[in-house]
Amino acid sequence: MAEESAPGRRGERSEEAAAERGPGAAFHMFVLMEDLLDKLKLLSYEEEALRPHNMRPLSRHYFALPTNPGEQFFMFCTLAAWLISKAGRPFEQPQEYDDPNAVISSVLSELRSFGRPVDFPPSKLKTGCGEQVCYVLDCLAEEALKNTGFSWKRPAYPTEEPEEEEITEDDAELTLSKLEEDVAEEESDNEEDYIDLNVLKAQTYRSNMNNTAKQEEILQSTTDAAEWNLEVERVLPQLKVTVRTDNKDWRIHVDQMHQHKDGIDSSLKETRGYLDKLHNEISRTLEKINSREKYINNQLEHLVQEYRSAQALLSEAKEKYQEGSGGVTERIRVLSEITEALEKVKQETEEKGSSMTDGAPLVKIKQALTKLRQETIQMDIQIGVMEHALLQSKLKEKSNMTRDMHATVIPEATVLPSCHFMGQVL
Repeated sequence: MAEESAPGRRGERSEEAAAERGPGAAFHMFVLMEDLLDKLKLLSYEEEALRPHNMRPLSRHYFALPTNPGEQFFMFCTLAAWLISKAGRPFEQPQEYDDPNAVISSVLSELRSFGRPVDFPPSKLKTGCGEQVCYVLDCLAEEALKNTGFSWKRPAYPTEEPEEEEITEDDAELTLSKLEEDVAEEESDNEEDYIDLNVLKAQTYRSNMNNTAKQEEILQSTTDAAEWNLEVERVLPQLKVTVRTDNKDWRIHVDQMHQHKDGIDSSLKETRGYLDKLHNEISRTLEKINSREKYINNQLEHLVQEYRSAQALLSEAKEKYQEGSGGVTERIRVLSEITEALEKVKQETEEKGSSMTDGAPLVKIKQALTKLRQETIQMDIQIGVMEHALLQSKLKEKSNMTRDMHATVIPEATVLPSCHFMGQVL
């Protein structure tokens, strides 16, 4: 029960601490990380700390958010060691396979030596991210800045000069006049390349009046024909007369509608005949196809029946084939078993035949028989000797018994030769 209540108590304590610090306490580590990054840039950490280890620069919230615990912890140890050495304390650069507890304890001991309070457990630094990691690095960065002689100065705000207000004309008042000027310019630009009919009429009228005012005399040309032709060729492209029509006029639209209607009617008359012919041809071909299909069905009805019967026979044959194939597979399996047994029997017969044709066992048997005969002869000899010895001993015992019957005391001289004789026999 105590173990179960411990996490709940810790959660309540953290919630109470967050409530005491305010609603923005959860975002304090982001602000702390941004300040830390600015201090590291002032210390030129990219060139001195990261480049020797081939590491990437830190992001804006690198130690505030958990991404890769192993990489973040190694980055924390590297930066902490570099900042401690930057602050004037000798500190060995940690390696990737060092004990994390030992590295954290040494970093915290250096932080305490700077007079910074440490009111959190060392296990908070193992994750490589969080508010505690940002706090430790920020304190070490401040000590490094103090050692380098850096000091924060007051910001110098630039003096802003008052801007002069410019009087701008009202665009709404000038739009109409500008529009008229633009239209006039466009019309003049478009009319430069063409000759207006009114101007042409005025010029011809003036020339006619001048001609009538002059006295009628016989005119004689003093210009060269070749020069006249060249001038005509030069001026001819500019003598095009164009009559402008207003596309917004309803009469023009009506005329266009009538023209399109006449064109549609004329084209419809031609195409209707072609379409009627095509329809008649298609209907005739469909009738022919239907009649031909009926004729073919009538002619091939008996063939269709034969085909159906053949299909039925084919299905029956397939079923029989499947049944027969099942029996064949079973028989093939039995045949394979029989062939295996036959191979085993053949091997056994071959082994027995090879052993029967071999003469070495017979030679061994003959040698054994001769040896047995010799041993039996020796045994017979030994048996005969033993029988003879037993017979001699029995005879001597019998003679001794007869002597004992005649004399109660057996002399010692008679006993010893008999024992000596038995030892020789044995």
